[in-house]
Amino acid sequence: MSAGLDDAARIDRLEMRLTEQDRAIEDLNRTITDQWRLIDRLTRQVAALRERVEEAGERGGDPRAPEPPPPHY
Repeated sequence: MSAGLDDAARIDRLEMRLTEQDRAIEDLNRTITDQWRLIDRLTRQVAALRERVEEAGERGGDPRAPEPPPPHY
């Protein structure tokens, strides 16, 4: 009779582990999805900044040159 109890306890432990693993997988999936969204947003921001720098360079300004002082100096 103890074999039946051992099997039931083993099944309970396996079910608990499965539940914990399912929860961990869901958490990891949520984290990956959030990171993907952040990476996508940052990639778009970098592309927009790159475009602005290229446009400034086309207007003849040297992006490495110091900025002129404000008009009130």
